[in-house]
Amino acid sequence: MDKLIINGGKKLSGDVSISGSKNAALPIFISTILAPGCHEISNVPFLRDINTTIKVLEQLGASVEGRGNLVKIDTTNLNSYEATYDLVRTMRASVLVLGPLLARFGQARVSLPGGCAIGARPINLHLKGLAALGAEITLEHGYVEAKAKKLKGARINFDISTVGGTEQLLMAAALAEGDTILENAAREPEIVDLAEMLIKMGAKIDGAGTDTIRITGVDSLTPAKHSVMPDRIEAGTFMVAAAITGGDVRIHNMRLDHLDALAFKLQDAGVQITNKDNVVRVKGPAKVRSVNIKTRPYPGFPTDMQAQFMALMCLADGASVISENIFENRFMHVSELLRFGADIVVEGNTATVKGVKKLSGAPVMATDLRASASLILAALAADSTSEITRIYHLDRGYEFIEKKLAGLGADVQRVKDETGV
Repeated sequence: MDKLIINGGKKLSGDVSISGSKNAALPIFISTILAPGCHEISNVPFLRDINTTIKVLEQLGASVEGRGNLVKIDTTNLNSYEATYDLVRTMRASVLVLGPLLARFGQARVSLPGGCAIGARPINLHLKGLAALGAEITLEHGYVEAKAKKLKGARINFDISTVGGTEQLLMAAALAEGDTILENAAREPEIVDLAEMLIKMGAKIDGAGTDTIRITGVDSLTPAKHSVMPDRIEAGTFMVAAAITGGDVRIHNMRLDHLDALAFKLQDAGVQITNKDNVVRVKGPAKVRSVNIKTRPYPGFPTDMQAQFMALMCLADGASVISENIFENRFMHVSELLRFGADIVVEGNTATVKGVKKLSGAPVMATDLRASASLILAALAADSTSEITRIYHLDRGYEFIEKKLAGLGADVQRVKDETGV
């Protein structure tokens, strides 16, 4: 295993380019199941989760060429409708193959994804929606088995806003008979990106990006070319990196309008943000002001930026209150931030963060993807050396982050972790 060694205290400056979105690329890759033929997906990040998705598609019989940037996926000769436990357990998004396989083959057998470090994230809304489209669903031996001669359009009202559920039903309904209306649908930009891919394939979709999406099913879809949207969470992480180090960073290939909630909170904290010629410049203040946040579904403050923002608040002037309203176990980074000298008290889904004058370098361990990012940010601002282990979490969602940080002047190295922790 690898670990990162970071010598903190350096202000980041310079230019960085944001990679394609992992959370958009995964369902877009999976959507290729719906249309036999060769698809070309560009602006693809080189990440572990992307490679896992490729393995899932190859297990189904797809032919995949390329890793990173441009990937060609040929789904002409799919010969299986089963996604096995050994792959689904490593990445929850694999369960999204259920709807496309059902729509294409009339049947699917997909492993239940199991638990998750940041919450159970059940797929009951996926299954309820597919059942509404006419699927016969059974759960046996840890697998979801679904059958339907032909999916039929339906009105589906999600009990709660669900990104994965919206993506699942969006893909399944594209080949259903008649109209499907998704109410209380997720509004995330990644949903819009998936819809744009499906429309290029010939799907008829209106309302993506709103809470009501209408899909008129078509008889068949054709292969498409698509460029994945920029990763808004990576962009947000670099915005916070500039802020927490008092730096001055210009961020390329990002959509600031996808991060309005974060940008507003950063500005409240004293961070200067300007957007000129599609380059976002972020300048950190001499002293960060404390700001309260509550995570909400898009367009609210993203749960995937909560840990990073908490790291920033550790150095704020005053106390801030951070409420996590999306996932029940997403404060696991707190115990590791305390090792840097942070002052954080957690009660239920609320963390009270009292700003301290400085953070001190420490050995810490990552517990999940976004927690990894928060520890890197704290280490960048700390006054000495930190070691971050279990960074395999990091490699699931950040492309070459240590190289990008080094390009901004950070003292960061990836080395082998001989302890094997």
